[in-house]
Amino acid sequence: ELTNPALLGDRMPVLFVGHGSPLNAIEDNAFSRAWRDLGEQLPPPRAILCVSAHWETRGVHVSAIRSPGTIHDFYGFPRELYEIQYSAPGDPELANRIVKLVEKVPVRLDHTRGLDHGAWSVLRLMYPRAEVPVIQLSLDTQQPAAFHYDLGRELAPLRTEGVLVLGSG
Repeated sequence: ELTNPALLGDRMPVLFVGHGSPLNAIEDNAFSRAWRDLGEQLPPPRAILCVSAHWETRGVHVSAIRSPGTIHDFYGFPRELYEIQYSAPGDPELANRIVKLVEKVPVRLDHTRGLDHGAWSVLRLMYPRAEVPVIQLSLDTQQPAAFHYDLGRELAPLRTEGVLVLGSG
């Protein structure tokens, strides 16, 4: 359950959601119900920046595609899971804002990356109408955790701009 949302003031929260099995995206269980409830409890975001454990790169990349596809980056699951399409719009303007906001490292725009299951499996339950723009930020596999923590600190101003920051893994 979300702690008192009034404590957030005018900032969107930063969340980490362990998505578990991709099957949680289609099953009715404690995880899927909690994600639905979370989407109803949170203030409506202007956009979502998702950092998924399923997008690892050399360097930092941000998705800048207007209509990201749904990536089914798993295998061996029921056909129903592969048929899911989460058609949330992207937000190239937000991606460009991130490039300008981050000063310590270059952030590269990626104009092809869709939404991996670390993002859509949770978001399809939190925001089932897929109306909130979603972009993803990659994890730089060459950098330690402290690097990513510092990167997150540089992204903190987005929270006052209505951007929900979601970590998923």
